[in-house]
Amino acid sequence: MQYLLLTIFLFGLIVIYFKIADKYNIIDKPNHRSAHTEITLRGGGVIFWFAALLYFVQNMLDNYFFFIGITLVSLVSFWDDIQSLPNKIRVLTHFTAISLIFYFLNIFQLFPFWAIIIVYIMAIGIINAYNFMDGINGITGLYTLSVLGVLVYLNQYIYTFINLDFIVYPIIASFVFLFFNYRKKAKCFAGDVGSISIAFWIIFLLLSLILKTNTIIWILFLAVYGVDTVCTIMHRLYLRQNIFEAHRLHFYQILSNEYKLPHRLVALIYATAQAIISLLVIFLFQKVNEYQIFIIVLLPLISLYLLKFYFLHKINKVSI
Repeated sequence: MQYLLLTIFLFGLIVIYFKIADKYNIIDKPNHRSAHTEITLRGGGVIFWFAALLYFVQNMLDNYFFFIGITLVSLVSFWDDIQSLPNKIRVLTHFTAISLIFYFLNIFQLFPFWAIIIVYIMAIGIINAYNFMDGINGITGLYTLSVLGVLVYLNQYIYTFINLDFIVYPIIASFVFLFFNYRKKAKCFAGDVGSISIAFWIIFLLLSLILKTNTIIWILFLAVYGVDTVCTIMHRLYLRQNIFEAHRLHFYQILSNEYKLPHRLVALIYATAQAIISLLVIFLFQKVNEYQIFIIVLLPLISLYLLKFYFLHKINKVSI
């Protein structure tokens, strides 16, 4: 009953937000990077902050460092959705919010200085990767369900590391968001507020799991996004492009925009691939060492990513 009431309440909140967004013209206009061609409401991903607020209130103000952090990144990201902000403001906000959860999780005491720097880089990288990958209908919501669904399974049957509701609340928010987003013509997009706030939530969950189990293999629960993002950055550096400018070179963009696969199919492929990989990681946990798990997962993924260049070659040949 609790989850049903939460679902109904979140539906009501997002409908109210749609009315506000429509009134104040909070919209996403297509540009050269966009996979869509029509003006659509932006910021539907604010539903994840609403879910965090409800969890925070219902659990007697538990984990206020996390809530302050997600509020900071959500507020600045929503502002950026409405009016572009300088990169330094976004980075400073992300750094501050991440520092709050690092403090709560005792990372400053547990890790040496050089390791803390690496964790900062990875956390900020995950936030930006989640934002970069939010480019077609359904991909953020489905991928999030893939990651969180596996975390629920692990938390319930393999290793309990956190309050179950802390994973279920963003899952329900994802379903509500997908109801309006996973369509041929989406009612709304997540916006930066959606992709960045849910990335922040997932970072907290993964860090909690890593600290509890004393292994970093759980970062592979984001392997599909990670390989696409890192390899695409390397590709753009090779092309001598500005990696901070909009582009259409992610593998999912090639498949959906250039190769004309349905956007919802591409989003489903990414989410399914990540779910399979995550379950493989759980299966291999405590059976083989960490390095072997990384090799088993990453080598096939990188090989699949290289297919992008085959597709690009075919497209270029056709255009010629």
